[in-house]
Amino acid sequence: MQSGNHTPEHIVAPTPSAYDYPLLVKQLLVNALAVSANQEITYRGGQRYSYGGLYRRIGQLAHTLTSFGVKAGSTVAVMDWDTHRYLESYFAVPMMGATLFTVNVRISPRQIAYTLNDSGAQVLIVNAEFLPLLEQIWGSLTRPPLLIVARDDDAQTSIATSLAVACDYESTIASASPDFVFEDFDERTRAALFYTTGTTGDPKGVSYSHRQIVLHTLATATSLASPREGQRLHREDVYMPITPMFHVLAWGIPYVAVMLGLKIVLPGRYQPDALLRLRQTERVTFSHCVPTILQMLLDGAKRNGQDLSGWKMVIGGSALSTSLCRAALAQGIDVFAGYGMSETGPIVALSQFPPGATPSDEDENVRRRCMAGRPAPMVELRIVDADMRDVPRDGRTQGEIVLRAPFLTLGYHGKPEASERLWASGYLHTQDVAVMEPDGYVRIVDRIKDVIKTGGEWVSSVEIESLINEVPGVQESAVIGVRDETWGERPMALVVRRAGTAVMPLDVRKHLLALASANRISRYAVPEETRIVFLEEIPKTSVGKIDKKRLREWID
Repeated sequence: MQSGNHTPEHIVAPTPSAYDYPLLVKQLLVNALAVSANQEITYRGGQRYSYGGLYRRIGQLAHTLTSFGVKAGSTVAVMDWDTHRYLESYFAVPMMGATLFTVNVRISPRQIAYTLNDSGAQVLIVNAEFLPLLEQIWGSLTRPPLLIVARDDDAQTSIATSLAVACDYESTIASASPDFVFEDFDERTRAALFYTTGTTGDPKGVSYSHRQIVLHTLATATSLASPREGQRLHREDVYMPITPMFHVLAWGIPYVAVMLGLKIVLPGRYQPDALLRLRQTERVTFSHCVPTILQMLLDGAKRNGQDLSGWKMVIGGSALSTSLCRAALAQGIDVFAGYGMSETGPIVALSQFPPGATPSDEDENVRRRCMAGRPAPMVELRIVDADMRDVPRDGRTQGEIVLRAPFLTLGYHGKPEASERLWASGYLHTQDVAVMEPDGYVRIVDRIKDVIKTGGEWVSSVEIESLINEVPGVQESAVIGVRDETWGERPMALVVRRAGTAVMPLDVRKHLLALASANRISRYAVPEETRIVFLEEIPKTSVGKIDKKRLREWID
């Protein structure tokens, strides 16, 4: 930390009796318990309790974990869907001074074993659904954790597993005292750990301290609550996460919801019909998800004739296409994009319209909603060239997004070389290629590794995907670069048809050629007809992103 010319007498020192308020996760509960103690939290519309009940169960969980040897510095892993138990662990574990490790249940068993070993988890709270998976990998765990099994059925039924189980979650915490004293400690203590899967090698551990989580919560809440109307979150909203709680702490928004004392609806496993039912019965007004889930919700609502008006939705993880945005708006969802990554907290930008600047033109309205948006408070977002010089804010000149903010991860767990690459030149390098508009709006062009270099030009795979998705009958698409002896690379489009449609490669090519003739895109961006291939399904990563690594392997 740079001190400049400051000397000790210039530092604000508290009087001996003053409480020097640390930025700890427990402080996010203070206002909610004071003004919203009777607010409701529900799991799947069945189990319900108040914020006061949440705090009681947090204390009971902390006592239970203490009885099994968890203390400051321990690591507690969780394998579960989006449940009330997960919300309890979001608070109880870090408030003890321990680390919450949110296990990605959608990666391969081998990778799950790697992350459990690498994290050093001593206790694992596991949904009974995942016990068969654990049995597969148990022999490869160097220090198998103590198991606390969580179930949604009657806690008196037996647990069918060959593994040694320490206790049942519900019955054990029910008998524990709720009166746990959560002491203060250094706000830079690690609070949470999870693993992000890259294109090569083992998953990389990303961690956040209490200070980082609290500051991210404050910055995100400020950004979400700042618009006068639309694209905003307020205290009367009903919140339902549709981003896994194991993935970057569900984008950090559960902490925002608790801090603001919102009614929270936890949906468990993501099943479109169940989500739509909860949306209706619990009157959900605010959610966030990836484009794939949004498409499923739109399709399900259309089948059921369900009105989605009044639902605000942040989309992230992958680009929000203009066609999907239009479809969501047509069904009543106030949809807008957010931007971030596992290493950034994650939210660093949101595509919210500034006061008085909502575009009256429909096309411009949709275009803006699909952008990464403008930086959140306390985020320094630059778009730079290879020499770390800022590119012009002209909406055309491309560069890499680099960041500084008080809630970015400071490095990967146990990977110093990768950490240094991430933070080269003192800025976090996102590997995202983008342009900036004169008014500060950021538009993602592509990932550095996904840009297609063809005919002396750089073609954005993200842009071409969005344009292909406009073709009637196209559900989704993925564009990758394939080797070409003449041009170095050429684009190849993998396309999924909507059910009952007969769109063909020539339809896609004609659409793109028309855009090239109108100078909307380069002629090099148009795939040959033989390189427009229709698939039943495009492979996705564990968090719902298009898996271009698998597509390249398949093509090669």
